[in-house]
Amino acid sequence: MKIKLLVYALLTLFLFSGCKENKPADTVKENYLDFSQRDDQYTGGIKMIPIKTPVGEFKVWTKRVGNNPKIKVLLLHGGPGGTHEFFESFDGYFPQESIEYIYYDQLGSYYSDQPNDNRLWTIDRFVEEVEQVRKALKLDNSNFYLLGQSWGGILAMEYALKYQKNLKGLIISNMMASAPAYNKYAEEVLGPQLDPKVFDQIKTFEKNKDYTNPKYMELLLNHYYTEHILRFPVAEWPESINRAFKHLNPNVYVYMQGPSEFGITGDATLKNWDITSKLKTLTVPTLSIGAKYDTMDPKHMEWIANEVQNGRFLFCPNGSHCSQYDDQKHYFPGVIQFLKDVDNGTFNTKK
Repeated sequence: MKIKLLVYALLTLFLFSGCKENKPADTVKENYLDFSQRDDQYTGGIKMIPIKTPVGEFKVWTKRVGNNPKIKVLLLHGGPGGTHEFFESFDGYFPQESIEYIYYDQLGSYYSDQPNDNRLWTIDRFVEEVEQVRKALKLDNSNFYLLGQSWGGILAMEYALKYQKNLKGLIISNMMASAPAYNKYAEEVLGPQLDPKVFDQIKTFEKNKDYTNPKYMELLLNHYYTEHILRFPVAEWPESINRAFKHLNPNVYVYMQGPSEFGITGDATLKNWDITSKLKTLTVPTLSIGAKYDTMDPKHMEWIANEVQNGRFLFCPNGSHCSQYDDQKHYFPGVIQFLKDVDNGTFNTKK
């Protein structure tokens, strides 16, 4: 009798165990925080990468977070002359999805070398810098995603136009494909939404080229930036954003962008930049991100998604230029979904 009970018990155990689904181990998740096989373990993922330029060799700062052999996202910050600190909100979303991402301060930015030579601040040279960073980090079209925000979006598009063969996916965050169109949107749509008295004062400062007047930036910060750059009161801006603005290199920023985010003005070198006629040559899977309150026209961002051959548009209804902070509810699920869809081969343009 005891033998029969034992047989029945073993049979029951076998049957129930056979019903359990044997799920394959998630090796990416298991190894995401394992730095033991990496040459940057002793620095916590930080690498100073040597960059060759026409005027000499310099070093740029990078920091890898996590391990994922199939999804590696290189982050191109805004400015120009900004820092990776604009992206620190990614720490709250990418690790839990096992997405590897790489912070990177471009040449001239706070954590990298900052040579004082305007010959370095050209789109073509920055593109070649990104390519050198890619090679140093051993990224290729089996894993390499490029995410550029604001000026970083210009750089990402320009890189893709020359080197899309190296990319697995492209993300253009909060950046139009035409500086003249961006200026027109600022002048004709966003400017008139300001209090008329404030708008007139801003235009007077710009007409007189009185950009260093503290009142000029005070007006922009409290009336324009809090509406279209980051939709929080200035006192509530995240510490990482305040740190990024504190670390902004004004020499690079003014030379290429101009004195403020209110369009590209003066003698700024990006003033006439326009690649709208070239976008149709991009075949790499592309996500274009626009926001309702952005300094960039969200309709133009949607147009970009339709103009490239394999594009998808992500709209942030509560966001501004820094949607990665003021509309995280839409921004991060959309970005993460894009990365996963491209990775698993289910990307389409309709999501």
